[in-house]
Amino acid sequence: MFRTVEISDPRFEGEGLRFVTVQSPAIGGRADLSLFVPPQARGLRDVPLVILLHGVYGSHWAWAFNGGAHRTAARMIVAKGLPPVVLAMPSDGLWRDGSGYVPHVLPEDPRRDPGMMMNQAKAPADGTAAPDFERWIVDEVPLAAAAAATEISPMSPLCLAGLSMGGFGALRLGGKHPHRFRAVSGHSSATHKEQFRELLGARLDAWSDAEEDRSVLAAMLRNRHKLPPIRFDCGTEDFLVGENRDLHQALEAADIAHMYEEFPGGHTWPYWEVHLADTFRFFARALR
Repeated sequence: MFRTVEISDPRFEGEGLRFVTVQSPAIGGRADLSLFVPPQARGLRDVPLVILLHGVYGSHWAWAFNGGAHRTAARMIVAKGLPPVVLAMPSDGLWRDGSGYVPHVLPEDPRRDPGMMMNQAKAPADGTAAPDFERWIVDEVPLAAAAAATEISPMSPLCLAGLSMGGFGALRLGGKHPHRFRAVSGHSSATHKEQFRELLGARLDAWSDAEEDRSVLAAMLRNRHKLPPIRFDCGTEDFLVGENRDLHQALEAADIAHMYEEFPGGHTWPYWEVHLADTFRFFARALR
């Protein structure tokens, strides 16, 4: 699957964290992920894989080193609130300030978008395809995790969660690929492509404009009768709380089962650090 795989030396790893870089066919270049393999999972097979997606401006290390995700998982595994799982925390592909975890398209003339000229180097040599950051997450991250952790196999159940842009990715990909995931969860999620214009600038022309790639709701409506368990939450002081309430109401109107919660807090790491435990509890129930 990968022409090259680089894995951190166990002598220098700490707290169960492992770092992996692969040559991604989907992206057409190198891609990174952090793994957390708890001691309770070592030597087992078909261990569940929990994929955590970061937000704009971030990378694969954000969930561990800004949110302590591995420590939250470790505490909950010891307390029997979460079964032994491996965490995979991938980069989004590092396109500009955020790839959106969506397929990208190449303009007819790359000179229309100088940013795309830089990213042409990530496309296949024949120049016929643009980076597909969705396929990186859905298809390649589980394979990269399996290449670096023998506990992961094609039989490992997958759960997907994310924050902000990563919440957009998790909820949208769960709706678009329901057969791939046992459960999905979003924190402080963007719910539509247009919400990224202020965060990333006006030019989002490289992102796929298919409706199921623009909108969480559209992706979920596409497969409304076979969705995995869904939850999402938002802080009451978060600038995206209105959008999350709108998504909740739209899912209720469409009779799509889901869990929505609000808690005090804003669009900040202290909020996500605390409420990742709610996602892990939700995944623990789905994995039983």
